[in-house]
Amino acid sequence: MTVSKRRKGLTVASALLGGVLMLSACSGGDDGASGGDGGDSSQSKVDEAAAKKASEAQIKITPEDGSDNASINNSAAVTVSKGTLTNVKMTTSEGAEVSGQISADKTSWKPTTQLERSTTYKLSAEAKDSDGRVAHENASFTTVSPANSFIGNFTPDDGTTVGVGMPVSINFDKAITNKAAVQKGIKVSTTGGQEVACHWFNANRMDCRPEDYWKEGSTVTLKLALDGVEGAKGVFGVQQKTVTFKIGRNQVSYVDAKTKQMKITQDGKVVRTIPISAGSPENKTYEGIMVMSEKFKETRMNGATVGFTDDDGKGEYDIKDVPHAIRLSSSGTFIHGNYWGAKSIFGSVNTSHGCVGLQDAKGANDPNTPGAWFFKNSMLGDVVVVENTGDKTIAPDNGLNGWNMNWADWKAGSAV
Repeated sequence: MTVSKRRKGLTVASALLGGVLMLSACSGGDDGASGGDGGDSSQSKVDEAAAKKASEAQIKITPEDGSDNASINNSAAVTVSKGTLTNVKMTTSEGAEVSGQISADKTSWKPTTQLERSTTYKLSAEAKDSDGRVAHENASFTTVSPANSFIGNFTPDDGTTVGVGMPVSINFDKAITNKAAVQKGIKVSTTGGQEVACHWFNANRMDCRPEDYWKEGSTVTLKLALDGVEGAKGVFGVQQKTVTFKIGRNQVSYVDAKTKQMKITQDGKVVRTIPISAGSPENKTYEGIMVMSEKFKETRMNGATVGFTDDDGKGEYDIKDVPHAIRLSSSGTFIHGNYWGAKSIFGSVNTSHGCVGLQDAKGANDPNTPGAWFFKNSMLGDVVVVENTGDKTIAPDNGLNGWNMNWADWKAGSAV
């Protein structure tokens, strides 16, 4: 073959290949172009054919792909219409798999564990229609961050039995500016039939209680429906929880700093009288209604932590093994055992730095002391009424002591 003939052959081949490429390319060419077959090979025909083979199952994933600030409770739902789910997989962006369950009718899926905050999750779902044709859907989203969310730490704990004075106390980890919206997401009810009102002490704390002490034997339910509630600008709740606790027997103890005696009553009847030693004239004990919030078989008490210091800055006292201590205030008021004082002071002289002392033994192992008996027969939420000390009434927000506010003022502190 001569060079000229070879070049001519290549030119013809190129033209033929070009024609094939033009016919095969995805173009928007005129269906009526010469040499056509009525448009059977056009894109519209291809799409129509593909649609006939597509599954009718329609998968929906929430939240939408790319969402941020997603709920840790109600996100990650998968549903399908015109079909059934065959497989759903959810993982973190690091690949850790999240457990979940497809419903009995195979039309929905949800995770079986609460999601973590500030975490990106990926979801892939597969479903089939009645003809067995498969559909797929994928999405990813990021849950709300701690900086953009708030939680309420509540007292008492779920499933506990407490005394008649225990309020529902909620401390929020972010300042709440939209108090009404948050309060509407919180409901406290009791089987005792009492009206329950909530009071905001500040932007971070709300307590709820009835007008009088809870009825013994009743059950109190706290419902937190705060998921997605905007408590402050750009800050959303993440809790969705129900808590129940039971009210035990009605025990109220009366401390009289003048007679230096404490009368313990149950259901209004005196069950025991115990000699005490209250705050000295220089360090008087607060008066008022106080609620037990913590119990320690033994604890350390250092005067420096509550402002009682010597000239060298050290605590006026530092006792590392105070027995049978029960907290009555956030500021450091306790009713506790005392082994270092002479037995003769109990019932005769007030010597403490503001606490109420009961005769006790070192080591907290002697069950026969008044301190041990009172500790054993007391529970969180029990009430201690302190009288005749000559000091001011304890502030309602100093501990769980909202009972020192009258009912009208209490209800006035509601945001709803």
